[in-house]
Amino acid sequence: MDKHTTEFYDTIAEYYPYLFRDWERQLEREGLGLRATFRGKGVVRILDVGCGPGTQAIPLAKLDYHVVATDPSPGMLKMAHELAREHGVEDLITIERAEIDNLLDIVEGPFDGLVCKGNVLPHMLSDTEIEHALLIFWELLRPGGSIVIGLRDFESYLEYRPTFLPGLNHIDDNGYEFIAYEIWEWEEGPPVIATQNLYITEGMPNRFKTTKRSVSFRPLSTDEVKVVLLEIGYEDIEQQIDRTEQVITARKPLSGIRKSR
Repeated sequence: MDKHTTEFYDTIAEYYPYLFRDWERQLEREGLGLRATFRGKGVVRILDVGCGPGTQAIPLAKLDYHVVATDPSPGMLKMAHELAREHGVEDLITIERAEIDNLLDIVEGPFDGLVCKGNVLPHMLSDTEIEHALLIFWELLRPGGSIVIGLRDFESYLEYRPTFLPGLNHIDDNGYEFIAYEIWEWEEGPPVIATQNLYITEGMPNRFKTTKRSVSFRPLSTDEVKVVLLEIGYEDIEQQIDRTEQVITARKPLSGIRKSR
């Protein structure tokens, strides 16, 4: 992840739970969905790559998985520590700052499962970067280990090229109000690149401020990701949709041997 992208997540980290209609419900859903995916596969130890504020790591720890969570953003890691403490699982999660490029130096595999959700892969703008990441994940998984990749469902975005996306409005008991919406800019490729301009308005009545934060990503299709997984040698590749997210699951073969090209 480049410096600009890391800075984007640093600046929005404190607001991240407000970007969901019901943050606690989101955590619960993530945990239940991942437990269903990992059930019966001998998964005990999980690596969460691009953990953000702990959206997946926290519910997984509450379900008694052994979780190592990594992210390049200090702001997101600070939130992950705070939220893990609030949920009583801070001692059950190992949280590390790491880029994908230095994962092999920071964390010790092998892992039974690996989770990479959100915009981690879409922030990689070239085919080479995506393949490099999936190869590193391969090295960190044990033979037979499972990988879960989540992507925003970009299919309709690529077809219609939306420029305005309404967000959410939260008001707490003290009158603090939070409003978020997005303006998107599109660059025709190949590959197609989108810039997300996130506008956040917050404050008390008559004392509001608005900030703009921007970040670029590649609106990946699931087919693009599945092709690379297949070429590397992952097996049992499946896809399902979970509301606004496409979820891809795959398995490192028991042989641990990659396909030759």
